Amino acid sequence: MTTPGFRILPMPQRPARALVAALAEMVTPHLSDNMSRRCGAAAAIRPMHRAGKLAGPAFTVKAAPGDNLLVHKAIDLAEPGDVIVVDAGGALEQAIIGEIMAAWAAKRGVAGIVIDGAIRDAGAIAAGTFPVYARGVTHRGPYKNGPGEIGVPVAIGGMVVQPGDIVIGDEDGLLAVPQADGEAVLAAAREQKQKEEATLKAIAAGAIDRKWVDETLRARGCSV
Repeated sequence: MTTPGFRILPMPQRPARALVAALAEMVTPHLSDNMSRRCGAAAAIRPMHRAGKLAGPAFTVKAAPGDNLLVHKAIDLAEPGDVIVVDAGGALEQAIIGEIMAAWAAKRGVAGIVIDGAIRDAGAIAAGTFPVYARGVTHRGPYKNGPGEIGVPVAIGGMVVQPGDIVIGDEDGLLAVPQADGEAVLAAAREQKQKEEATLKAIAAGAIDRKWVDETLRARGCSV
């Protein structure tokens, strides 16, 4: 029998690697726009690393605020390509990971770490390309007492993440695509990319049509 609040559950079936790779080619704004612009994490969850796209299935952890015992276990259990997603309650009093844990995760092939909480060793993480997203920074280290859970739904900056969701992160932020919606979101994002590329070409050629601005204003009752 497992104890709610202190347990490790099995990871569900992971998404196809081809789908993850295809979504990784999309920028988060194109994905977000085609998920009703309401499916991303809060802007406070920001990239802490120098550069590098984040993409992979969510390996979820719900940690006690300020405690990283289950995060250590998650790094040991995660498969190469997984993204460890930690709901640490948004607490910033203790760091959940630092340079050593990030290095160990990278060595094991983890695709990146997301924390709704704090990190430390920010300088070292900022100098590297291993993707780390977090809410803040503190020098104060974590406790290792538990409780916590692995393989449960978590909330990251207001975004609910289910185990196995496809997590995508870049300079603009972070979002999670449910597996069942992955192909549809990908197709819509690709279409939007093509439209925006055409718009940029029109701008460069000086042939952009801006009539829609006045038409929208008039439709909303504004005199122009």
